Amino acid sequence: MFTRISDLDRLFGSMNLLQKRLDNLYGDYEKSSGYRWGFEQTAPRTNLYENGDNFEIRAEVTGLKKDDLNVKIQGNYLEISGQRKSDAPENYKIHRTERGIGSFSRSFTLPADVDSTKVEATLKDGVLYLILPKHEAAKPKKISIS
Repeated sequence: MFTRISDLDRLFGSMNLLQKRLDNLYGDYEKSSGYRWGFEQTAPRTNLYENGDNFEIRAEVTGLKKDDLNVKIQGNYLEISGQRKSDAPENYKIHRTERGIGSFSRSFTLPADVDSTKVEATLKDGVLYLILPKHEAAKPKKISIS
């Protein structure tokens, strides 16, 4: 077992070195086949906030149109999915693709149920903004003591 932090640093350093050597070795294979050794981020990065009676989600969906996105909510389960298409012009040869393409899906279990009839979704500057009002049963209520 590891006894020092330096042992972990050395392990991760070795893993990074192996990753670089594989990238160098299979660099041409990656270009011709489209296969990538590294982690390709296609699902949008998201932030979840809570503001009193609402949850707010902000998801990075750069380059996508609202027709490319699907948002589903049921109770406290939220799913954001979509299709990211290649933006390469026709008859162009692709030498490198770092922006992910293909379908993606992100799902979340929210801390409380959401009133799906009052959800607001807007897309602005490559960010999807969702305002998710809490269901009445999930909102805290003050009980007066008699």
